[in-house]
Amino acid sequence: QVRLVESGGGLVQPGGSLTLSCTASGSIFSINFWGWFRQTPGNPREKVAVIGTRGELEYADFVEGRFTISRNNAKQTVYLRMNDLKPEDTAVYYCNEMPYVGTMPINDWGQGTQVTVSS
Repeated sequence: QVRLVESGGGLVQPGGSLTLSCTASGSIFSINFWGWFRQTPGNPREKVAVIGTRGELEYADFVEGRFTISRNNAKQTVYLRMNDLKPEDTAVYYCNEMPYVGTMPINDWGQGTQVTVSS
């Protein structure tokens, strides 16, 4: 089984920045799409950003140009750089893997990393 470990979250003020990291153990990694998702209490997970095998990028509308997803296949790590954070970005952020765009995540979810945006 693939183990996913997310890190980099924390408490920031509105307008601040964070960089999240997700490291996968036991994955070939480079052959699949990787994505970031987030979840708030009482709501389903929602997709934040996806990066494909050839650098294809997809962002949710609420990102509004503020976030950048990237990947390092050698380190089996995917990143999410978040700028100009808003209170509504507060959530637990998770990563996962997809064989191709539009498919379901294939690994068990990790613990996620908490992002809290508050003044």
